[in-house]
Amino acid sequence: MLQETALSSQNLMQLEDRYGAHNYHPLPVVLSRGQGVHVWDAEGKKYYDFLSAYSAVNQGHCHPRIIRALTEQAHRLTLTSRAFYNDMLGPFEKFITQYFGYDRALPMNTGVEACETAVKLCRKWAYEVKGIPANQAKIIFVAGNFWGRSLAAISASTDNNTTRNFGPYMPGYIIIPYNDLSALESALKDPHVAGFMVEPIQGEAGVFVPDDGYLRKAFELCRQHNALFIADEVQTGIARTGKLLACEHEGILPDILVLGKAISGGVFPVSAVLARDEIMLTLKPGQHGSTFGGNPLACAVAMEALQVVRDENLAENADKLGKIFRKRMQQNLVEKSTLVELVRGKGLLNAIVIDDDPEGDTAWNICLKLAENGLLAKPTHGNIIRFAPPLVMTEAQLNECCDIIEEAVLEFES
Repeated sequence: MLQETALSSQNLMQLEDRYGAHNYHPLPVVLSRGQGVHVWDAEGKKYYDFLSAYSAVNQGHCHPRIIRALTEQAHRLTLTSRAFYNDMLGPFEKFITQYFGYDRALPMNTGVEACETAVKLCRKWAYEVKGIPANQAKIIFVAGNFWGRSLAAISASTDNNTTRNFGPYMPGYIIIPYNDLSALESALKDPHVAGFMVEPIQGEAGVFVPDDGYLRKAFELCRQHNALFIADEVQTGIARTGKLLACEHEGILPDILVLGKAISGGVFPVSAVLARDEIMLTLKPGQHGSTFGGNPLACAVAMEALQVVRDENLAENADKLGKIFRKRMQQNLVEKSTLVELVRGKGLLNAIVIDDDPEGDTAWNICLKLAENGLLAKPTHGNIIRFAPPLVMTEAQLNECCDIIEEAVLEFES
């Protein structure tokens, strides 16, 4: 329904507060338009987007090729359900498996659905291939992980705010410290362990980058103990870290790969799980699915979005700009400011850690100042500010954004 009179940002925020669930705490900015690395609010103020919808908009807002694929397909066919074949699913499955080097793909809609699909697949493989006794399979997760807020996802969480008053939780989960190979090796000695699910870099935890070699050694330990290595690359995948997949930094191909977010360039909900035949073919008709999973619109959008990543060399750009960003943050904030403790990340997935109590509001207030100065970012875990702009950003734009960040932080410090 079109409104005759445009509502102000204040009016729009009041509507959400009055009629919506209070399950988010957004920055007080109301966005109404986006293009490339920029977004505009309801009053027309322009901002650099330094969150990219939590890495869903790697290809930039409203990329013309992806929008064209969406609109052309929307005029033809949008949804059939999986009760029938459609003329886009097969080509998409061939495209994505060849793109990432797997035998088969199972398309879903959201990242959390894809992660739950991976958990189900791992359990099915455990009983039908590995031979674990019925209902005794276990999956290892790590502290600080985040893959959504479904009951299965929060059962793996160590965040009290996420889990409080939502129990009972999913059984069969083992939670160990992140970046701790000895803990993983010990947990894998349990013969009922089916797999290990891990983010190559923990995004929601504050862009926590593990030690070099951690992923490679974890992968090898899983091999030694006949357990599946499951990579949750929903946030780290699709060129975000300077490689097509973050696991490529250590030369590994996960047994199960989970993708979402930027697989569609933020244009339409698309996710996917990829695996080899031995794993994927344990699923039989009726044992898993989704009405919208693999719909023609999603397939068309995802193929074009992935092709854009390749054609525009977005992984290479992320790698180059990420090094520039971290160097500037290190030289101009970490080394000169008493407020910024460190900068960390890979590619264009980065964060600065504010030397402040996680319960404090310094990082939040810095983000308010950044928004005032034309750049949007959001704190996580209280004192960490994540910076993840669209990968189509130019070096000149990045340097302008670094100027904004440095000015805001130093001004706030003084």
